[in-house]
Amino acid sequence: MQSASSDECARVVVVTGASSGIGLATALAAARHGDHVVLFARGLAALQVAATACEGAGAASSRLLCVDVRDAAAVQDAVRTVLQWHGHIDAVVHSAGVVAYGRFEDVPPEVFDRVITTNVLGPANVVRAVLPGMRQRGTGAIVVLGSLLGRIAAPHMSAYAVSKWAVRSLVRHLQVENRDLPGVTISCLSPGGVDTPIYLQAANYLGHVGRPPPPVLSPEKVAAAALRLIDHPRRNVEVGATNRLVTLGFAVLPRLYDAIVTPLFDVAATDRRHPTPAGPGNVLQPTPEAYRLHGDQGSAVHSILAGVRSRLLGPPDS
Repeated sequence: MQSASSDECARVVVVTGASSGIGLATALAAARHGDHVVLFARGLAALQVAATACEGAGAASSRLLCVDVRDAAAVQDAVRTVLQWHGHIDAVVHSAGVVAYGRFEDVPPEVFDRVITTNVLGPANVVRAVLPGMRQRGTGAIVVLGSLLGRIAAPHMSAYAVSKWAVRSLVRHLQVENRDLPGVTISCLSPGGVDTPIYLQAANYLGHVGRPPPPVLSPEKVAAAALRLIDHPRRNVEVGATNRLVTLGFAVLPRLYDAIVTPLFDVAATDRRHPTPAGPGNVLQPTPEAYRLHGDQGSAVHSILAGVRSRLLGPPDS
C-alpha cells in the first residue's frame, strides 16, 4: 500500500483504543498520511476530541464509533457500519487494552477478568469481524498490539502479562490459518515501556503509581512502527532497545531473572513518590480524562532514585 495521493486511493484504517496513547498516536499518524480514519473506543467525549484532531491532521475523513471491544455483537455492528461508509477496510490497528497493578491475590476477580476479556477477547472480536471481508478481497493488514510482557513474567502485572501472552498466541494461530492468502497479513507489534496514560489510568492495588520502565518509547514511535507494518508486513516486531536482552535473560537464565526482576520492577517500573488508593481505574469503565497522548509522568531518573531510596531505607515516612 502506497502513500495516499488523493481521496480515491486513501486507505481505510480502523484504529481501536483510539482515544489515547498508542491508539491516538496511530490514528493521528494515519490522518497525516491522508487516510480515511475510523476511531473505536469506549468513551464518546474523548473520541470526539480525537476525531476532530484527526480531521485537523489531514485525514481524508475521520469518523468515530463508540464501542467496547469486549462486546462481540457491538464490534460486528461497528464493522458493518464502517463497510457501509467505505465499502471495505484496508487495515486495522488494534490498540485497545487495559492494565491492572497488584499482587495476583490482591487484584479483585472482576478486575482481573476484565483485563483478560478486554485484552484477549477484544482483539479476537475485532479480527473475527474484519477478517472475512479482507479474505474475500484477498487483501488487508491487521496489526495487533502485543507487549514485551507477552514474552516475559513481571511482578504485580499478572493479568496484563497473561493477556499479552495470549495475544501473541492468538496472532500466531491467525498467521498459520491465513497463510493461504499472502495479501492478508496479521502482525504482532510488541513495544517495551511507552509514555502513555495507561499506567496512570490502570487499576491499582499496589499502593503507588506504575510507570513505563526505561528506555521509554514515545507513542508516536510505536504508531510509526504500526503504520510500517501495514505497508511492509512482518509477523512479529519488537520496539524497544532492551526487549531482546530482557527476553533472552528470561529464557536462558530463569533463576537469575526471577531473583532480580522484582527489585528491578520496584525501582524502574513504579513511582513511589506518588501513593495511590486502591481502585479499578479505567478497567471497568472509561475515565473522563481518557483523551491523552502521553503519560507525562516526569523524570524517570527521579522516580528511579526514589525507588532505590525506598528499597534501601524504606518509605519516606517510615
